[in-house]
Order: sequence, then structure tokens, then C-alpha cells
Amino acid sequence: MSRTEFSALYNRWPSRMTEPVVLLGLGFTTQRLARKLCADGVPVFAAVRGPERFAEFEALGVRFCPLRPEGIPRGAALVHTIPPLNDAEKSATRTLIREISPRRILYISSTSVYGAQDRVSETSPVAPIDDKGAARVDEEEWIASPQAPWTSLILRSAAIYGPGRGIQVRLREGKFPRGAGGVVSRIHVDDLAALLGAGIRSELTGAWPVADGLPAASEEVAAWCAEFIGWPLPDASTGFPVVGRSVDGTAIRKLLGVSLKYSSYQTGIPASLREEGWNPRVSRPSRSQVSSR
Repeated sequence: MSRTEFSALYNRWPSRMTEPVVLLGLGFTTQRLARKLCADGVPVFAAVRGPERFAEFEALGVRFCPLRPEGIPRGAALVHTIPPLNDAEKSATRTLIREISPRRILYISSTSVYGAQDRVSETSPVAPIDDKGAARVDEEEWIASPQAPWTSLILRSAAIYGPGRGIQVRLREGKFPRGAGGVVSRIHVDDLAALLGAGIRSELTGAWPVADGLPAASEEVAAWCAEFIGWPLPDASTGFPVVGRSVDGTAIRKLLGVSLKYSSYQTGIPASLREEGWNPRVSRPSRSQVSSR
């Protein structure tokens, strides 16, 4: 089936789902996804440690399960968000996944699998240069094994930001962005959650890079954000360099029929600030106030 044919088929699928979705881990991205799924009437199960931490989501209808197969529906769509683990924890997680026998797995991986490549797209090979990147590749290969009894879709996400996370938070703390020194691609958490939701409904497989439409150096984004908020730019020595890359995430968006809600930091950061309660009418802090935070 060609990509055009797949997109046409996908767009005829019903927008509502009734099958349960299991979230393996309930973090920054899957919390946003859980809210959307619950609002759509989708049964959501979350396998987590310490479910008492998530009373707000229990009130929304999320059903919590320990990290054991009891209570987790079999044959569901599974969204796997647990980052690389030590060997014992990795083995336990894989045993759990096999025992609940999902029909489909969506895995949030990272563009770190591309290593030192400074421009990547859906055709770029994996080439990790550190242990974390190699661990991501190992998990991808296990999930997408030809012998696996499930279908899988892997989203290699660029840096995820949104309310409570991102450059605007660093500036509020009087700190420079962590990713200083190179071009970095990003994705707003709501856009990543939208891709996950569409991926659950689809039968698309493979591993795909995910990013918004405007890669930019962290210094550039920090300067823009500081000017937008009206705060002084912190000392650059509070940041540290990272391996950055320009990520083209167009292919997966086209295949799943998802349009970005926030095509760049210039729309995503203001939306995040508003959700954080930022009010432009409130007097803006001085440099001394920012640096003391």
C-alpha cells in the first residue's frame, strides 16, 4: 500500500475508539494523552509505581494497575514510555509486556538514536554514540522484532516541551537552556500526544522521527522567549552543550493525517506560558529577581 493510499484509508477511520489503551508509565506526555483519551470515552489503564501520586487522573477515569499483569487488559493497545532501564528492570518490563500480550505497541523513543548526525529524516539510519542512544535502539529492536506477536509504531521524539517544561521554565529559574551550543528540534507535548492517539488508531508500523517545523539553536529560542516575556536573559554559563540536530518530522505527520497545533516554539511557548498562568499584564521581574530564583 502506498503512503497516499494509506492516508486515504486512515482518514476514513472513526475518530472515536472503544478498545482499551494501556499506558506503561504515566509521565509528561502520557498524562496529556490520558486526558484526551478519557475525554473521548476511551478506557485507559495505567501501569505505574505509586498510583497514589495520580489521584487527579483516577478522578478522570484512569484505572491504575501495578506493574504486574493482573488487572491489565490483554490484547489492548500499549503505549510504552519507560526510558532505558538496567538489565533486571528491562527484563521485568519485557516479561510484563509479553504476559499482557498487546495487539499493538507504540513506543516513545528519542532522536538520540541518530547520534552525531546533524540533519535527520525518516530515511536516516540509527547511529548511537552513547549508552542511552544504544539502549533506545535495543528497545526499539526488541519491540519491532519480526517474531513479535504485536504490531508496533516507534516515535523517535525530538526534545519535548510544554507547560511546566522547556526553555520558559529555565528562564523563570534564572537559568540558561540546557541545550546550548547547537541547533535543536522540539515537539510540543500536545502534538506528540496527538500523534500517539492517531498511531493507536492506525496500523502504520516502523520507526519515525517526530519534531515540529522549526529547528533552532537554544540560544535563539532563549533570546526570543526572554524578549517575549520581558525578562532578562540569564548568564549563558548556567547552560551546558548537547548534541543537537535538525529533525524532519514531516513524514509521520502526513501518514497519520496529523497537523501540528504548534508548528514552532513561537506558538508553543506562548501557549505553555498561558497554561502555566503567565499574565502579561502583571509587572515583569527585574534581573535581580530573576537571578535569585
